[in-house]
Amino acid sequence: MSLRWTLDAFADVPIERWYAISQARTAVFIVEQNCPYQDLDGKDAKCLHLAGWDGGTLAAYLRIVPPGVSYEEASLGRVLTTSAYRRGGFGRQLLAEGIARCTALHAGPIRIGAQRYLEAFYASFGFRTVSEPYDEDGIEHVLMLR
Repeated sequence: MSLRWTLDAFADVPIERWYAISQARTAVFIVEQNCPYQDLDGKDAKCLHLAGWDGGTLAAYLRIVPPGVSYEEASLGRVLTTSAYRRGGFGRQLLAEGIARCTALHAGPIRIGAQRYLEAFYASFGFRTVSEPYDEDGIEHVLMLR
């Protein structure tokens, strides 16, 4: 199955889509990972929001963070596949789409703060680890660069 991709600036995301995105981010990063943290971090308005849709259902999402917001380089963040779409290759589709869109918009490297257990997944897309592991909100992360 192929997803329908949307890429929107924050101000252009229809409210129904933003609700689905917010709901998915809360479900994955706060509820599933049992990690209370401040998801709404003030960066969303500066980002582009890439979402993969199966009809009207959100399957996958990430935000493209421009250089100078999280890191000196452009970044991909809040990368997720909703629980109903895991194990179907949609995470790989999402990351490939995200890298292509980010590269088209921002020449140069892409830096991410990756959850350590996903290090090999990101490495398979050309990211390399450039930091020692660090704790972020109780979850081990590493910085990676592509």
